[in-house]
Amino acid sequence: MPGRLDITWLVLIGLALATVLLPQLVPRPLLGDALLLTFAAIKGRRIALDFMDLRAAPALWRGLVSAWILIVVLFAWLASAVIALI
Repeated sequence: MPGRLDITWLVLIGLALATVLLPQLVPRPLLGDALLLTFAAIKGRRIALDFMDLRAAPALWRGLVSAWILIVVLFAWLASAVIALI
């Protein structure tokens, strides 16, 4: 039976493949950017929780790291939305 790291590894590979295939499947740039950044946020959270072992850390640290990932992703999406609207 696969362990948590094996499952995370498979999820990361799947999301990486989806990231490569997504631009051809989604014609709208803002929607495509939002999906790509969502994949990036999921990958970042999985890496932080499983490979950096934050899953066993106090809730405050998990929350801070998750909030940081969310803020970076939202800022990146906002930047891409502003560029698309200009």
